[in-house]
Amino acid sequence: MAKARYIHGTEKSEQERLAALNAANNALFLRFLEESLRGREPERILEVGSGLGILTCEIARRWPRAEVVGIERSPEQLARVPAGAAKPENVRFVQGDAHHLPFEDGAFDLMCCRFVLEHVGDPPGVLREMKRLLLPGGGGAGVCCVQENNILINDFDPDCPKWDAVWAKFAELQQRLGGDALIGKRLFRIMRAAGFEKIALSMQPELHHAGQESFPWWVRNLIGNVRSGEKALIEQSLATREEIEGAIGELEALIKRDDATALFYWNRACASA
Repeated sequence: MAKARYIHGTEKSEQERLAALNAANNALFLRFLEESLRGREPERILEVGSGLGILTCEIARRWPRAEVVGIERSPEQLARVPAGAAKPENVRFVQGDAHHLPFEDGAFDLMCCRFVLEHVGDPPGVLREMKRLLLPGGGGAGVCCVQENNILINDFDPDCPKWDAVWAKFAELQQRLGGDALIGKRLFRIMRAAGFEKIALSMQPELHHAGQESFPWWVRNLIGNVRSGEKALIEQSLATREEIEGAIGELEALIKRDDATALFYWNRACASA
């Protein structure tokens, strides 16, 4: 199994972008977890690929009687997790690889990962590990919740062809680095390959238009993705600096319009053991 390289890096600007993405999406993801649990109260929760730990802490606050664990491979990300009063007492963080989770079988009754499978070398293998750790059987069976990208369903009105061309190259770059920028559309298949049978698919839309406070934030979040991979795009001869600047300029112009729209959705799946 080839090890995937993380396309975005861990620079301060990228961590700030991820923190903003958390702020915009965490409440909706918590609702997704609640709906998947169908009224049950989890006792042990694991977030795989916990990153900056922001979502993990919000999960811990939502279920204060549960034991909550976040596992993250990157020491740079772990160094930024909340500490002191900002860290709930019922949460802890562990450094480790999602392909080899250091916990016993059936240890958790709620597991989740978000924006993680696109970056790993063996997504079905990671999901098999998550299934191994999931509490099996009966009405109290564990639940596994996943949310991922398929970046090529991103769209704008008016059209942004320069951006679309570079965005497609960004997806190709991620594939060259061992990841999969389109993995969201494959969630059902890879969860079946991991051994899950009771799988429910859903979507979380991102609908933003001129006049909304969220519109410039969302478009600049997309720009931040390409900025994080700019050096590699050029080194891999996938895009020139001029093409990247032209694409970003197109989106900056879009932000200034009073009639523009940005459309996207996240792919989600939940499954029981």
